[in-house]
Amino acid sequence: MSLVRRLMPDRFILILVATLVVATLLPATGGALVAIGWLSNAAIFLLFFLHGARLSRQAVVDGAKRWRLQVAILAFGYVAFPAVTLALTQLLGRWFAPELLMGLLFLGVLPTTVQSSIAYASIARGNVAASVIAAASSNLLGVVLTPILFALLASTAFGALSLGGVGKVALLLLLPFALGQLLRSVVLPTIERHAKVAGMMDKLTIILAVYVAFSEAATQGLWRRVSTIELAGLGGIALLLLLAAFAGAWALGGAMKLAPADRATMLFSGAHKSLATGAPMARILFPPALAGAVILPLMLYHQLQLMLSAVIAARLARDD
Repeated sequence: MSLVRRLMPDRFILILVATLVVATLLPATGGALVAIGWLSNAAIFLLFFLHGARLSRQAVVDGAKRWRLQVAILAFGYVAFPAVTLALTQLLGRWFAPELLMGLLFLGVLPTTVQSSIAYASIARGNVAASVIAAASSNLLGVVLTPILFALLASTAFGALSLGGVGKVALLLLLPFALGQLLRSVVLPTIERHAKVAGMMDKLTIILAVYVAFSEAATQGLWRRVSTIELAGLGGIALLLLLAAFAGAWALGGAMKLAPADRATMLFSGAHKSLATGAPMARILFPPALAGAVILPLMLYHQLQLMLSAVIAARLARDD
């Protein structure tokens, strides 16, 4: 029964779909859009402050004990995966709107998930400690690497591209993250006492980012530029990309002769991509007309990775 529940659409994804529909039918405009935009920015600032405060520096240092595994996960997520999505943007340019292809490219340079990669590694009897370290390292580096890698790859795939939001990354992502690290010893006890509220910030920030992005995109005519056929095709591409990511991560773990527990960690940490980081960052990096479309591939991939991971983790647990 638990496996069946995991195969059902994620409740939060359904909330995001509802948010997308509301933003399309009732987009915020004018002063309301400005106000919600500021609220979204404030939520993003607070979210990355919490990320910084919750990240244990010792956990990152401890990753050196399994450096081969950690380097492999980072290389897979920040080298191999982006290379594949870059190739896809070149191959699919004739059939998909440019903003959707940007979304695929953006998906490729995102860090791994925190909660789901660790949870599924645990179900699969993987190395949970290594999964925690991989998630921490990937997300720490992602604050810097994701915008830089995207800017470099986008210039290759799309030529000259305005990414005026890159400068805002320092203000809305790096600064609060650094402050969280500096104040960790002071604020962490409070965060841990209110863990449920702090955890809700992830979801609230994503909802606000999606609403603002799709409000702006809807008023800019997103749904006139993107057809239903393109959306269906994008879902198929996301599925193929996810299958390739799982296959590649699993094969790399085998080639490295990793222990079964480490190989399971490699599988989920390597193939997963973070919606919690991607949605807020897209709001910052991309112009209003692009941000909504850029998030679409990530939303599809996120739901698919949850569903397939449930099946794979259950299978690995049985085979253990």
